[in-house]
Amino acid sequence: MAENKTCGCGEHLMGLPDIDFSTFVLSLSSSAMVNLGEAPDPSTGRVDFQPHLAKQVIDILSMLQQKTKNGLDEEEQKLLCEMLYTLRMKYVDKVE
Repeated sequence: MAENKTCGCGEHLMGLPDIDFSTFVLSLSSSAMVNLGEAPDPSTGRVDFQPHLAKQVIDILSMLQQKTKNGLDEEEQKLLCEMLYTLRMKYVDKVE
């Protein structure tokens, strides 16, 4: 019997991409960039600076980095490290 990877909620009809670790990290990073005021919110089109939300996303990415240590391939590890560095530098630049 073939294993169904969807929950039956219609994801395939929405045209959503498959989720892997890299797309998850990029999605969280995009959210942080929106909260840092670096990109418009896709739902409103407004650019807002919400440092508390940006910090929360950065902290989530940091937790993922710690919890997945030695469990990521080289490319995933590099992506996560680069995203965290970029977001932390932007956060420090904006907050201080």
